[in-house]
Amino acid sequence: MLNQRDKGYQQDRVQFLFLMQSGSKVLQGKVALLTGAAKRLGKASALALAHAGSHVAITYLRSKREADETLREIKALGVNGLAVRCDVTDESSVHRAVKTVVGHFGGLDILVNNAGNYETAEFDRLTLKQWDAIFASNVRGPFLVSRDCLKHLRKRKGKIIHMGSLGGVRAWATHAHYCSSKAALHMLTKAMAKALAPDVAVNCVAPGMIDSGDPKAASFLRRMAKLTPMQRNGTEDEIAAAVLFFATAPHFITGQILCVDGGLGL
Repeated sequence: MLNQRDKGYQQDRVQFLFLMQSGSKVLQGKVALLTGAAKRLGKASALALAHAGSHVAITYLRSKREADETLREIKALGVNGLAVRCDVTDESSVHRAVKTVVGHFGGLDILVNNAGNYETAEFDRLTLKQWDAIFASNVRGPFLVSRDCLKHLRKRKGKIIHMGSLGGVRAWATHAHYCSSKAALHMLTKAMAKALAPDVAVNCVAPGMIDSGDPKAASFLRRMAKLTPMQRNGTEDEIAAAVLFFATAPHFITGQILCVDGGLGL
């Protein structure tokens, strides 16, 4: 028998799947670019946008096999798709990737800056190399990709969605570099929202503890579920639903950080 927590999750899951399968093509004809979307949260978000009718381009760095599979799933939904290799920390790589995407689709409506890294490190053992690497992927990457996509997004009154983190709102002792990078990304969201208005809306999804099925994290996630008011961890679909919300939301909504964390950050 399902307890109240599981019933709530099942209801959310059913509602999300209904939305995805209802034939509501609210993004029909739009073009979306998602960085680092070969797997996990990026893949779930890419498929959600494709379900809503958007043509979808994804970037990957090392996960070519997963990117090819995700691309196959995107195309199976009846939309155009593209997978492009891109190192979001490298300016020339970003420029080539964006040029390829825009050349293929003829324009761009939605950018989801999903690519990023996560790492645990004790503060007194944190190296400069680790600090710089996490900021390169989590802050410089979204900046570079957004800057290169800007002229295309402006033409279509587009939207930018960053993938932040609860770690950018709450301090975690063993994640000083990661939390700092995500806090910087949250502030970048707000600064960009002001700088790019009224042409481009800029928002951020900040996931809490998300269960991606990694057995190595099972024990940690069980502990975190007990600390979460909703008494469970989140799912990739729930993050994808938040991305879809910002992708389809009124243009008047901008500069927002949406924590999808089951109340853990309260």
